[in-house]
Amino acid sequence: MRRRQFIGLLGASAVLWPLIGHAQQTKQPIVGFLNSASVEGYASMASAFRQGLKEAGFIEGENVAIEYRWANNQYDRLQTLAADLVSRGVSVIFANSPSISAAKAATTVIPIVFFSGDDPVRLGFVASLNKPGGNITGVSILSGELAAKRLALLHDLLPNAKQIAVLINSDFGPSGRFRSDIESAARPLGVAVRFVPASNDQEIEEAFANLKQVTADALLVGPGPFLDSRRESLVALAAKISIAAAFETRASAVAGGFTSYGANVGDGYRQAGVYAGRILKGEKPADLPVVVATKVEFVINLKTAKALDLEINPQILSAADDIIE
Repeated sequence: MRRRQFIGLLGASAVLWPLIGHAQQTKQPIVGFLNSASVEGYASMASAFRQGLKEAGFIEGENVAIEYRWANNQYDRLQTLAADLVSRGVSVIFANSPSISAAKAATTVIPIVFFSGDDPVRLGFVASLNKPGGNITGVSILSGELAAKRLALLHDLLPNAKQIAVLINSDFGPSGRFRSDIESAARPLGVAVRFVPASNDQEIEEAFANLKQVTADALLVGPGPFLDSRRESLVALAAKISIAAAFETRASAVAGGFTSYGANVGDGYRQAGVYAGRILKGEKPADLPVVVATKVEFVINLKTAKALDLEINPQILSAADDIIE
């Protein structure tokens, strides 16, 4: 090789090498975010997840990328979406309750962080809460465990209620247990419960059209991402027919629902984000105990109660964690 060509190549290498090295150093890990709901209904939850990542030292667009996959409440799409994330070589996958099975089936290697509304041990996702084992861990709020208490609080708020309609999404796995718990809790209260299917938007519209014709004294909204993501429309529909509605999540009471009782879902997503960040730093999901949310919130929207002309027992008001006026 001629001396001039050699020097030219050497100079080009000197220019290119720092750029290549910089590109290698700044390659961002990718987090797969798999969710059965829609971005419109769960934008706040995605934000809470990003906050958790930030607390662990990862900021989207700076030192981590997030690939979002929303099933828009079409559960049959979850397996395809999970497989797509695996094919893209993500570093960790987040999965909400209905998405966990699809993520778990898609990979036994890529770490999975879940947010579950049911017992992950009973469902077979982890070996135990303290030692999950395998490639999966996460956060559980055990929402099914709170169903009976939610009904009891609604009865305390409305002691004269004799029949309570219950919206239920049968496509959501924990709904079966929720239904059983509600039936068992209703008997000693002397309350009749009427389960109304609400697995899609059309069924929700039909449910409220039918509620106009029946003598339900109150409405209890069942668990799950689909119904939670429809909180705004459910609150509006309940107001339209002047029925007091009880929800699982605080966000629903803030949106105008009569009352809510349950764990803080947003904080659960934040904790899942923290776990995803810790895994990106090198920790193994098998060594991270499942976080079980123990704090629950009882919220009463007094503004909605007044609009419905409801008198609330002062003792019940004093038991609330928050009163919205």
